[in-house]
Amino acid sequence: MTDYSRDQVMNVISSVMGKVNSSQAQPLEHIQSELAGLAKTIDDLHDDIMATRSHDVNDKHIPTATDELDAVIGATENASATIMDSCEAIQAIVEKSDDATKSGVFEETTKIFEACSFQDITGQRISKVINTLKDIEATVDNLLNLFGPVNDSDKREAVDTRSEDEKLMNGPQMNGQGVSQDDIDKLLAEFD
Repeated sequence: MTDYSRDQVMNVISSVMGKVNSSQAQPLEHIQSELAGLAKTIDDLHDDIMATRSHDVNDKHIPTATDELDAVIGATENASATIMDSCEAIQAIVEKSDDATKSGVFEETTKIFEACSFQDITGQRISKVINTLKDIEATVDNLLNLFGPVNDSDKREAVDTRSEDEKLMNGPQMNGQGVSQDDIDKLLAEFD
């Protein structure tokens, strides 16, 4: 991959502008040569950007990351709600016990309620990460738009180098994706 610094590109542009402005006596071929050099630099930069598979950032990676983070927020909200509901149920059951037991259980369930505030804090922090990812997505999109639309021929498929076992271990599925427990139960029932 060829790296061009800002100074290199500016030198080529300055050279072209200097030759155009210096005099009308400059041979047209020399100016055309400088412009061709500038065009090649831009084409090489375009090829380098496409080779990084930067279109995958907007098409695949960032949307997947934000979906996963949204799922984390949802899962922590659900877990916190379940924990707090269980604490309330415990407090209702203990309401019929002696004062010492009631006081001890209420004290401990109050600690659990306080600890469940983690969900609000983590949700806020994850939301900040999601917004940052969306800002990155917009920046990458703007850079890609500078070079015009991406041709399908520029989109090369990534080679999956994971082992077969690694390909099977994808972690938890997003809601509505993957195989449901009902599908698994039906499959297992077929073996009976």
